[in-house]
Amino acid sequence: MTPYLGTPEFKHGASTPLGVLVCNLGTPAAPTTGAVRRYLAEFLADPRIVELPRLLWLPLLHGIILNVRPRRSAHAYQKIWTADGSPLMLHSKAQRDGLAARLAARVPGGVAVALGMRYGAPSIASAMRELARANVRRVLVLPLYPQYSAPSTASVLDAVSRELMRWRWVPEIRTINDYHADPAFIAALAASVREHWAAHGRGQRLLMSFHGIPRSYFLAGDPYYCQCQATGRLLADALGLGPDEWLLTFQSRFGREPWLQPYTDHTLASLARDGVKNVDVVCPGFAADCLETLEEIGVQNNDAFMALGGSALHYIPALNARSDHLDALTALALRHCQGWPEMAGAFDTAPAADVAERAKKLGADL
Repeated sequence: MTPYLGTPEFKHGASTPLGVLVCNLGTPAAPTTGAVRRYLAEFLADPRIVELPRLLWLPLLHGIILNVRPRRSAHAYQKIWTADGSPLMLHSKAQRDGLAARLAARVPGGVAVALGMRYGAPSIASAMRELARANVRRVLVLPLYPQYSAPSTASVLDAVSRELMRWRWVPEIRTINDYHADPAFIAALAASVREHWAAHGRGQRLLMSFHGIPRSYFLAGDPYYCQCQATGRLLADALGLGPDEWLLTFQSRFGREPWLQPYTDHTLASLARDGVKNVDVVCPGFAADCLETLEEIGVQNNDAFMALGGSALHYIPALNARSDHLDALTALALRHCQGWPEMAGAFDTAPAADVAERAKKLGADL
């Protein structure tokens, strides 16, 4: 069995570079009702996203939601769409390219980096096949979700597993479940906030807004809430913030059941009513700017905050393809790949002759 016609699964005798699969959520192909409907149909049909019985959920999805929501969502996408396309796609490609360049300089056995989106194109299946064509035998899966959650990280791993079910020779696989407390990631977040303050001034509060999940998922054992709290505390510590200078909230809820609280929009409304005029918002759960950061925070929540008496809501951009972010992801990937044959020499910090010379100066017995 081959995973796709006309392409052998393995080229005997050819080099076998390290494979890295970079994953994010995905984006519609265009900010149109039709394209958004196709995207939402795939997204909302995922049992990891909506954990309702299929017999109950799918008729509701196709009978009502996909006839109402796509038009509204397309209008939101139009507000952030660029001449070059989806912001999430542009940032994700830049992250892939930046990571590939950094890894190529460190991995002696070669590296192939592919980008796969959980929903939409390029799919995770197509990215895995791209790695297969590069003849990889070992693959590191890097979901760009700093905090683990079943609807995000686990769904990526579902898609990887489904594709591998079609392969004759399954490669070695390692996955990065989360990096919510990684020191380099936290340092990059803190640097981005400081740079924003230096350029635009500092608000009265720093609000850290994470994507929400239904509270029932947390009660069922999902670690996402706890990891968000840990990221928030570490970022606040790195910035030297006191307990009254920052808040942690959750956004993007959908449906009627309770989600993780406090809600971002309710918190901003409360701050405005309490006389807080200037708020900075950072979204430490988003590796790249997208609809939820640029439109939901930068437009919807900004407008609501201003209407209730606020003077300024400053959204601090996601880390995107910042050098310190890419450096952090590179170091993360290298750590998770230790021991694989392609990594031999990747952690050498100096030529062997230099190491020997320094050792002799220290009186080492070589």
